[in-house]
Amino acid sequence: MSKTQLFDLDGKIAFVSGASRGIGEAIAKLLAQQGAHVIVSSRKLEGCQHVADAITAAGGKATAVACHIGEMDQISQVFAGIKEQFGRLDILVNNAATNPQFCNVLDTDLGAFQKTVDVNIRGYFFMSVEAGKLMRENGGGSIINVASINGISPGIFQGIYSVTKAAVINMTKVFAKECAQFGIRCNALLPGLTDTKFASALVKNDAILKQALTQIPLKRVADPSEMAGAVLYLASDASSYTTGVALNVDGGFLS
Repeated sequence: MSKTQLFDLDGKIAFVSGASRGIGEAIAKLLAQQGAHVIVSSRKLEGCQHVADAITAAGGKATAVACHIGEMDQISQVFAGIKEQFGRLDILVNNAATNPQFCNVLDTDLGAFQKTVDVNIRGYFFMSVEAGKLMRENGGGSIINVASINGISPGIFQGIYSVTKAAVINMTKVFAKECAQFGIRCNALLPGLTDTKFASALVKNDAILKQALTQIPLKRVADPSEMAGAVLYLASDASSYTTGVALNVDGGFLS
């Protein structure tokens, strides 16, 4: 029996935000391994270049691009660059996110609130709009939004972050419904507790970690690489009839 080509991304152009480390880095490396030319992006070029170099050293194709998705002008510039350099975009992974405050909801700072909304909602939304326009021109594509289990079950002391991730889940359904006619699919990944720098306030605090593990049937924290396979599924032809889905990869937390 011949091997399946369902997960083959040869010839595809993929953009991964927040890809300089953690879940984004793992996603970028797997998509490249499957044949995509990956545009590795985050706020600072240096970290992106490091990941892009690792991809090319492994025989893959990658380009490093700096983009702060909380800044509208940077989103416009990056998509103008993609159109000029590649002429298309097949896969967008909205992974860059921010969670600047860890406190009781009543102590939410306006600056932290605005920053979280600007990146996690407005950034994802307009990245999807710009990617969708390019995909529409080329007959379709796949948008994957990295949301969070917090969008379903709010994390303690992570109020505004949880609110924005709930918005991302609904946003995913909006784009799925309105862009299906253009051959564009849009799905969300809901990671559970994952061992990243982003989640270090939870993972590195023994008391919080111990409590969290009591609610995770698999009784462990995820490795970033364990999120990448789900994104590969959503990016590839393996999920050609899948759109508007919020896929939990959470060790059973939401079950």
